[in-house]
Amino acid sequence: MTTSVSLLIQDISQVAEARRIIGSMARDTGFDETTAGRAAIAVMEMGTNLIKHAGGGEIVITPLSGMNPGLEILSLDKGPGMEDLDRCLADGFSTAGSPGNGLGAIVRVADQWDIHTVPGKGTALVARFRNGGIEAPRYLDIAGVNVPLTGETACGDGWAVHCEPGRQLVLVVDGLGHGPVAEMAAREAIGAFGENVGESLQEIMDAMHGAMAHTRGAALALAEIDPDRRQINYTGIGNIVGVVHSDEKVYRMISHNGIMGHTVRRFQQFSYPWPDDALLIMHSDGVGTHWNLNSYPGLSRRHPSVIAGVLYRDWSRGRDDATVVVAREMN
Repeated sequence: MTTSVSLLIQDISQVAEARRIIGSMARDTGFDETTAGRAAIAVMEMGTNLIKHAGGGEIVITPLSGMNPGLEILSLDKGPGMEDLDRCLADGFSTAGSPGNGLGAIVRVADQWDIHTVPGKGTALVARFRNGGIEAPRYLDIAGVNVPLTGETACGDGWAVHCEPGRQLVLVVDGLGHGPVAEMAAREAIGAFGENVGESLQEIMDAMHGAMAHTRGAALALAEIDPDRRQINYTGIGNIVGVVHSDEKVYRMISHNGIMGHTVRRFQQFSYPWPDDALLIMHSDGVGTHWNLNSYPGLSRRHPSVIAGVLYRDWSRGRDDATVVVAREMN
């Protein structure tokens, strides 16, 4: 289960702590010295920029799984944003009297990056690093932010994905409460999911329900994207939010009441269109529900990490674990 590390950045000592943490995570990921160094440069520049230009913000570091493991660094702020992004990316331009190389340096050292900025509303910047460069593409371009409640190290939320030709599965689970007991429920669900990905949605749900019987239980939702039929199938228990967003229409997918592992009357599958430009957005109840992607100009075209980061930044309730997962077809 992948858990993000969230770091509040308000002074230079916290930037140094972010660099220490990225160094430790780089070693755990198996980065060589060059890749670890590039990640360290990025986190230092991000943290410095947050202090100089935004009055502080947050850095979220997430391990990336796959054949070529990596790290994702997400910088989030509610500062003044950028009026002219192209100019800000050019070396030598600065609004803070500095040399003006920070944003350009991040872009140069990252294997993959993206940014969304709105004047007066803030900036979200993502940089990804892998030892061997960019991971080979899959059908889904998917990313998630999965942050425990402040003060906790264990996260009761979790998410998982399984991709194979003709079938893509995305799971989001929210163990009841927070802390180690909630994390146990989420881990049991994700373990049962991984052992049953070849089965039908009904059978996967049954397996996860049984696996969580000895835990506190959880809210949970499972999405299955069928690219050939241009369809997404969805089943959920509890208050996980699932949305299919496209330019033409937004579908808010249905879950039933209950607690996985304990009180479930039935599992019911619902089907929705999966347009070519669709985004799948799923999140736990640690994130508010009144967001509207159309109120963020251009955000729906950005990398899923940036979309997840902006929704987390602006809608996290701050009193529970918070998870946002965003997926779309690879371009």
